Amino acid sequence: MEPMTIREITQAVNGQLLGEFGDLNREVSLVETDSRTIHPGALFVPLLGERVDGHIYINSALESGAAGCFTQRERETYLPGKFYIKVENTLKALRDLAVCYRKKFPIPVVALTGSVGKTTTKDMTASVLSERFNVLKTEGNMNSEIGLPLTLFRLNHTHEIAVLELGMDHAGEIDYLSAMVEPNVVLMTNIGDSHMEHFGSREKILEAKSEIFHHVSPDAFVVLNGDDPLLRKKGESLPYRKVLAGAGENLDYRATGLSSDGRSRVSCTLHTPNGTLPVEIPALGEHMIYPALMAAAVGEHFGLTPEQITAGIRHFAPTKMRMNILRRGDGITILNDAYNANPQSMRAAVEVLSSMEGDYKIAVLGDMFELGPLAPALHAGVGEHLGRSKVDCLVAVGNLARHIYDAASPHMAQAHYCKSKEEAKPLLAELLRPQATVLVKASRGMAFEELAEYLKSITKDA
Repeated sequence: MEPMTIREITQAVNGQLLGEFGDLNREVSLVETDSRTIHPGALFVPLLGERVDGHIYINSALESGAAGCFTQRERETYLPGKFYIKVENTLKALRDLAVCYRKKFPIPVVALTGSVGKTTTKDMTASVLSERFNVLKTEGNMNSEIGLPLTLFRLNHTHEIAVLELGMDHAGEIDYLSAMVEPNVVLMTNIGDSHMEHFGSREKILEAKSEIFHHVSPDAFVVLNGDDPLLRKKGESLPYRKVLAGAGENLDYRATGLSSDGRSRVSCTLHTPNGTLPVEIPALGEHMIYPALMAAAVGEHFGLTPEQITAGIRHFAPTKMRMNILRRGDGITILNDAYNANPQSMRAAVEVLSSMEGDYKIAVLGDMFELGPLAPALHAGVGEHLGRSKVDCLVAVGNLARHIYDAASPHMAQAHYCKSKEEAKPLLAELLRPQATVLVKASRGMAFEELAEYLKSITKDA
């Protein structure tokens, strides 16, 4: 973060300076919300959670080195040399400060939303643009009403483009986030079953995702998944320059000739309005054509050469726990895709496992959350898909994963059900064998990285 004075910060959040601190020209160059990892000189923003009020950690944060804080109420005492800015709502103040700070940098913003593939598309797009520009991108899961402002505070005057992921779990959230960034380019990956518990239908999910268009620039460029019928129809009503990307006929950006080496990459030809691009994507799965196509569309929009676009795709590296391929001794491969899961991404991951090299393929699948009353049926659908695949063994873990097991087991040579990760560990140790490939995937709340680490611990280094 480039420095802002206390005067600027106070004005940006319509705040009131409390206590005896009077040096309004003092500068702050860091904003933090976690008192446990506070850095010297930071502005601490205490947030009100469902269980904890961050205000109780104000003194701890200040004593650990924070220069000052936001607060929603006056304090009984004020530490000397620390500033306190009273605001109506600390979360809103965090957002208002981020908006003020973002306006210091008149650079294009590429914003992404969708049900599946946001992070991969973000990483691929940033990789392509990085062949010419200095790019700020969302890291990890910093795509929320807290994470997005903290991402914006990483902007500095060396950045030329920002590629930002917008997450959602309730109506109004995309509107809230997109108002912060006012995107120039919008990518929508697809409309799936994620968050069905909160919305009830894909049409309602599309409506919530489409809030991103409330705050785009009038000359916005929009890239939509042309294979998604809801997005294709949505594109017909958008008054912006737009393109459709996918595998279907008559799309602006298409992929053909897909092939895989079964180990670490897929190859295909991208057809764009400007020509054809033979590309190698350092990841597995047919679904990887979508982030590649969208990244190519954005690259061409910003004037990158074909060579820069193909190099950017080739240099793509996935976010941690997003289908990370871990090569171990005895020819064992671990596919760590434990970051998150929904029915669409679960089926895509099963396809990746099915297409992999290896003598024995094990799918370790866990619960998918936020699917509401449809959860049993959607888990069963994954199980039916698994039963039709070229996977040798299923280990289903968790309450909802029982439905995956029930649907898959009649069609598989081996299928096992475990109630917990601890119950699954000795079973995995027993099942593992040389030349095996193991997929580990579940929703974030299942913390399946623990199983990926366990598998790593019981195998030898490659």
